[in-house]
Amino acid sequence: MITIDGSYGEGGGQVLRTSLTLATLTGQAVRIERTRAGRKKPGLRPQHLTAVRAAASVCRAHLEGAELDSQTLVFAPQDAPRPGEYVFDVTEAAQGGSAGSVGLVLQTVLLPLALAEGESYLILRGG
Repeated sequence: MITIDGSYGEGGGQVLRTSLTLATLTGQAVRIERTRAGRKKPGLRPQHLTAVRAAASVCRAHLEGAELDSQTLVFAPQDAPRPGEYVFDVTEAAQGGSAGSVGLVLQTVLLPLALAEGESYLILRGG
């Protein structure tokens, strides 16, 4: 398992999103620590949690730490990216707060689904 420091660079969510995308594509499990440590509210926010869940659904990943405010996440893909019909809703994770950006969720799953063998249909809801 590869361990990644999520505070690297500007300490935002890009390290998380890129790590999820690469793990989904390669099938390599990752442990991301200190997620968004450079932010006022560190850890997973709704759009990040939705991106984690979206990537997990695409490759049937095993998850640990996939909850709001979590700073440590284990993401272990169990399958190659699978085409299909997906609905990803940031508002489900928001729990009454800001829905966050669906564009950031799309950024996480776009490449794996584009390279999957077959067509995919996405519905993205949120901010």
